[in-house]
Amino acid sequence: MDEKKSIHAGHRERLRERFRKEGLDGFSEHEVLELLLTYAIPQRDVNPLAHALVNRFGSLSGVLDAHESELTQVPGIGRHAALFLTLMPRLFSVYQRSDLGEKPRINTIGDAKKFCNHLFTGIHDERFYIICLDQQGHVLHTQLLYEGTIDEVTIYPRQIVEMVLHHHAYGVMFVHNHPSGQPEPSQADIDSTEMIIRSLQLISVRVIDHLIFTKETVYSMIRQSQYNMQEDQSNRFSYVMSSSQVPGRRGTISDEVEMIYMTSAYGTDKEFFD
Repeated sequence: MDEKKSIHAGHRERLRERFRKEGLDGFSEHEVLELLLTYAIPQRDVNPLAHALVNRFGSLSGVLDAHESELTQVPGIGRHAALFLTLMPRLFSVYQRSDLGEKPRINTIGDAKKFCNHLFTGIHDERFYIICLDQQGHVLHTQLLYEGTIDEVTIYPRQIVEMVLHHHAYGVMFVHNHPSGQPEPSQADIDSTEMIIRSLQLISVRVIDHLIFTKETVYSMIRQSQYNMQEDQSNRFSYVMSSSQVPGRRGTISDEVEMIYMTSAYGTDKEFFD
């Protein structure tokens, strides 16, 4: 038994030393997974487990994207190891966010994709975020507005307006994901976005875009001209806010706007997303 443990320990150390010298470029997917498992499962040959996981879920990404309950169905993978593997995508997400700096700037659709990618890394359910921006495009605040099954969630325009006013945003972006892999918006997505744009126009806050993320693609509702509340938006598509588009610092809701939001909050258009 001691000799067997020594063999496994030697293999683990050779695997780690190989990483120190070469990085991961020469590693196969199951070898990367094996290296990870050496830190989650002590004193055991994890090579067969790495092969079993890749065979079960199809790829390294499939393993790391799997739910904890799915991973524990593989013989030899306990809750501790499963939790460790599900931690990896979330760790990547935190790293990506940290790499952007304290106050990242969004001035192009490329900037938007780079910033938003971390929001959905390792996420299996549908989530919807609002991103508040200042006049130079710096991110002031990112807020998760809902998660889970969409038809169980109701969001009122008033809540969004109050958040925008609180953070003195000059512009906002909406982003949500489609775990199904279909990036095209539903008609309810389009109608709800139009409603929110009209609501924010009342306080001179511009909706820069609404992006829909899948694992493979990003769909821009503004670029795809899904609605035309701002008639020339598709012709002057830009993530850069000019002073003429954002006149003045945001304050409080006027009496007139207050009445509009009180009406919309209890009217038939209160559903934010389908």
